[in-house]
Amino acid sequence: MIAKVLITLIALLHIYFLVLEMFLWDKPSGMKAFGHNLEKAKLTKVLAQNQGLYNGFLAAGLIWSLFAPDAYARALANFFLGCVWVAGIYGGITASKKIIYIQAVPALLALIVVNIF
Repeated sequence: MIAKVLITLIALLHIYFLVLEMFLWDKPSGMKAFGHNLEKAKLTKVLAQNQGLYNGFLAAGLIWSLFAPDAYARALANFFLGCVWVAGIYGGITASKKIIYIQAVPALLALIVVNIF
């Protein structure tokens, strides 16, 4: 049950990222969340939308793991949480250290819980 709650929260977080990156990137809330200005937002909007789409795929995979038959659920959760963890580490190294805490750490905790229970 704890694993499913963590997976759900991480999936919702990635849906939030999708919305921010695909639809709010050049709006005040998106610019505030990512710390950029309108000029930078306009130049990078297409890249952000692409990134948002990938976050949506991560959320979809995590949601899939919640409803998959037991024989596949753990493998799916491990795969998609692993992808989130790697993306969080990479983002933390290349973009902002806070991504490690927002994305990688929760994924790692969920991976641990998924594999303990």
